[in-house]
Amino acid sequence: MAKKNLEIVVGTWGIRSSFRSLIAVLITVLIITAVYLTQESGIRLVWEYRSNGLLSKCDLFSGRWVFDNETYPLYKEQQCTFMSDQLACEKFGRKDLSYQNWRWQPHQCNLPKFNATALLERLRNKRLMFVGDSLNRGQWVSMVCLLDSWISPKLKSMHNNGSLNTFKAIEFNASIDFYWAPLLVESNSDDPVNHRIPDRIVRVKAIEKHARHWTDADILVFDSYLWWRRPEMKVLWGSFESPDDAIYKEIEMLRVYEMALRTWSDWVEVHVNRTKTQMFFVSMSPTHESGEDWGGCENCYKETDVILDERYWGNDTNPKVMRVLETVLDELKGRGVNVQMLNITQLSEYRKEGHPSIYRKQWETLTEEQIANPSNYADCVHWCLPGVPDVWNEFLYAYIVHHQL
Repeated sequence: MAKKNLEIVVGTWGIRSSFRSLIAVLITVLIITAVYLTQESGIRLVWEYRSNGLLSKCDLFSGRWVFDNETYPLYKEQQCTFMSDQLACEKFGRKDLSYQNWRWQPHQCNLPKFNATALLERLRNKRLMFVGDSLNRGQWVSMVCLLDSWISPKLKSMHNNGSLNTFKAIEFNASIDFYWAPLLVESNSDDPVNHRIPDRIVRVKAIEKHARHWTDADILVFDSYLWWRRPEMKVLWGSFESPDDAIYKEIEMLRVYEMALRTWSDWVEVHVNRTKTQMFFVSMSPTHESGEDWGGCENCYKETDVILDERYWGNDTNPKVMRVLETVLDELKGRGVNVQMLNITQLSEYRKEGHPSIYRKQWETLTEEQIANPSNYADCVHWCLPGVPDVWNEFLYAYIVHHQL
């Protein structure tokens, strides 16, 4: 019908032929572009698994959210021994709990059902470590909660040592760790408690202070984006211990981010045993701080529905940052080091209702202005648990337990 209509509008065979040629060219370009995005870019990632003895492939990250109050949530907030007050939205008064009941459904396949025992067996005598900022810490808490109820109280422990937090499944001799390094490289925001410093400074060539804690991990999960969200970053050449001899320079953020990632990638290439260690990098976790993006109010405050438009992309999410990360990971792969991106950005964009908003522990006394207008202090960055980060860990589970290497 479309072709017939085109013929009526054009009117002559010659022009119709030209149009058909143009359409053919455009289709060819689209196909080539799609193939490029699928095979070369980190935007479309393929998960390989065996089904009925056959090797199958699926883009886990392309799909939709399906309401499922029969099998989700995968655990109860109040039953997780090590739940964080920053993420315990039900505990701090949230009444609409539907954010706990959404299941991610890939278009081409089904996510493997999370099996805590299977994961613990795979982690036996191993160390799984999350490295990054508070969003990665939230994913770590999610992973601990997913496993917690399957482990006897006497056979698990939690230990905090500065930037390093360690959950131990004693029976399996398995460690699930989190290490605080919000910018991956050294910075003046490295204190795990007192890190909210307005004049943020990074040493883009210095990573050993952090990285020495990661060397012996069997599975590494990195992230770094939230703390880079500013136009420029102050870069230090020298050391924080000798400020008089140091050189400081304000540089455009994207350039500094690339420099830091290259320092990280150089360390990974040299120090990580690529035959032993699995590595992952979690893409940008989107925020929902501007309701105008989805035609809503001020921000995530009072939001209770998911976004159904699969084309939705918030203005707070910077695709240039995504491309820098993809480039660095592609270059690492070319040097024989595989770091799998967990592309959680687009699917998390749809979950504007999944943030703590005002339902979390407030670390500072609220002002009268904040109390009068709760959207002013709504947390639209982190995620309630159970919730979105559980799905990120379902991806991780699929790669650790079921992926065909």
